[in-house]
Amino acid sequence: MTNTPTAEEQVPTRAKSASDPILMVHGLSFAYEGGSLVFDGVNFDLEAGHSFTILGPNGAGKSTLLGCLAAQLTPASGVIRVTGRSLRDMSSSAIARRIGFVPQNLAAVYGYRVADFVAMGRAPYISRFSMPSDDDYQRVAATLDDLGITHLANKSYTALSGGERQQVMLARVLVQDPRLILLDEPTSALDFGNQLKVVRIVRELTERGYAVIMTTHNPDHAIMLNDRVGILDREGALTVGDAQEVVTEETLSRVYRIPVRIVFVPEVNRRAALAPL
Repeated sequence: MTNTPTAEEQVPTRAKSASDPILMVHGLSFAYEGGSLVFDGVNFDLEAGHSFTILGPNGAGKSTLLGCLAAQLTPASGVIRVTGRSLRDMSSSAIARRIGFVPQNLAAVYGYRVADFVAMGRAPYISRFSMPSDDDYQRVAATLDDLGITHLANKSYTALSGGERQQVMLARVLVQDPRLILLDEPTSALDFGNQLKVVRIVRELTERGYAVIMTTHNPDHAIMLNDRVGILDREGALTVGDAQEVVTEETLSRVYRIPVRIVFVPEVNRRAALAPL
């Protein structure tokens, strides 16, 4: 068995230069069959070592946008390039070598052992009809240890809590060796402590050189990450910029249709988004 990618699907170990984005999105629009446009004219770039937090109200199209970036949905128009290559021109294996996707729905169907479930992330590097090698399982063990969840290795995935499933799914994505990680509302079903843990993990991933996109309903997550932000409104327009520029009282009040205040909280040394009851 060989885990060596073909020349066509080899992923460069780094971007061509420090300024070359991992992800380039230009003129992207999407509509479900028979429906109106969900979003239109979406443009943004994302470099290695940076996060991009997508905010917006329910139904704005955040998950749909992530589905397009993960090649699970086909845009009506526009171009998506990952490591310089058009997403539409890549095979599913080539996409999996570049993009790791953690969906919002983590419902368990089969009771796989966690180590085996994570090892499935090595599929893009394993030839058909072959099984994960010892080297693959060593990579799994190292990744579980890196995330501090080695104690889950022999548990059934169906027996895990929502927070544990999030971490295990992230481990499965990391063993893919992607350049870009997509997280669709990873904090939606988590308690406060686990939400903060996810934000810390995203920050650590960017420090390790990954490009990470996360959708969320909580403006404080974007404030804490303090990096690139996109706010998708009900009209399907994406406003993009740095957190300080985009996460403002005016923009949040308009998008969420409630009065929002941004205040500095000395006790935690950061800004926070607040709204009256």
